[in-house]
Amino acid sequence: MKVVRGSDATQEQIGAFTGDTRLMRMMGAQQPGGMAVSVVHFEDGSRTHWHVHPGEQLLYILEGQGRAGTADDEVTVGPGDLVYAAPMERHWHGAAPGQAMTHLSVTNIGPAEWFEAPE
Repeated sequence: MKVVRGSDATQEQIGAFTGDTRLMRMMGAQQPGGMAVSVVHFEDGSRTHWHVHPGEQLLYILEGQGRAGTADDEVTVGPGDLVYAAPMERHWHGAAPGQAMTHLSVTNIGPAEWFEAPE
């Protein structure tokens, strides 16, 4: 068993966000293909660029109002909502305009592949 204290999380800068966003890496994969866990805070309307994950991604909304989108759909999300992105599903997520949002992100298999910012 491993315990990771919140104070041990490391802040990461990823150039694939619009606006003010803070990513705290709670735990990287502990074995090949294993889970990585981050807490991401998006300020007013900030969001990720388009991206895909080689494995699955779960987003659990902790606070605020957010949105997530694919080429075909955009949804609004709030505290307690869970968003699932299938492997290689091109998507983005972040805070709703005029709102902030924080989510827990759980991924597996490996890091995301990043693309352009959403329009």
